[in-house]
Amino acid sequence: MSDERGLRNISDTARWVAIYRALESERPDALFHDPFARQLAGERGARITEGQEFANRNAWSFVTRTVLFDRFISNAVANGADMVVNLAAGLDVRPYRMTLPPQLQWIEIDLPDLLAYKTEQLARETPRCLLERVALDLSDVTARRELFARLSARAKAALVVSEGLIVYLAAEEAVALASDLARTPAFHRWALDMVSPALMAMMQKSMGQHLREAGAPFKFAPDEGPAFFERCGWRPVEVQSMLHNAARLKRLSWWMRMIALLPDSKGRQPRSPWGGVCLFENVSD
Repeated sequence: MSDERGLRNISDTARWVAIYRALESERPDALFHDPFARQLAGERGARITEGQEFANRNAWSFVTRTVLFDRFISNAVANGADMVVNLAAGLDVRPYRMTLPPQLQWIEIDLPDLLAYKTEQLARETPRCLLERVALDLSDVTARRELFARLSARAKAALVVSEGLIVYLAAEEAVALASDLARTPAFHRWALDMVSPALMAMMQKSMGQHLREAGAPFKFAPDEGPAFFERCGWRPVEVQSMLHNAARLKRLSWWMRMIALLPDSKGRQPRSPWGGVCLFENVSD
């Protein structure tokens, strides 16, 4: 797009989401502190948010998603995970801001240009664990399988994290990725976020055109909800609604708090506008 406020490509979504982390971090009652979010988002990230009215009204969803992923990661590490594999890591800085054991292996995987920018921006900072960045296009099936095999040889119990990734995949791409992850012996658990078809329809009306023009359209919203991944060897062990958690975290408007009083569908009702963060365990043979 020629409009400087528009999204140019999928990497721009990382700058866009970083702005919401920055705004939360600057609140006196912040739920987390990301000291690098505004720096990484840059002026470009701030301009992008100017054209995203729907996203700005629903910034609570990005904040809540961050909190839920933080929780899943902390719990996994406390329970013995020795590696975190962050797929499409974007501008996430959890290795710098979270309390993590120094021996934890943290692997960030994303496109070369984005990781190069991030490495440059954080060159003077020290991560709290063993951080490694791998420049890789995850759509390269052969390369990702080779990487997963190498990582599996180095870990006993890894948590895979894919925050803000699955929604951009076609159903067959999600199946292929999930199956590759399940076939990797050390990948014991997987945390991801997903939406229902009804919420996808709302997102398409409000933000879909911007993302399509940037070559990053929304695609994945299965009728089955989290149960979709059972065919790939992943069993859901925890499903957290972003709306209901946002209410508990006091990040909703009065009107949205009223909606949050409705029962949580856990993503099982396609006609319910549901979005959540899910934790799966690997049950493949």
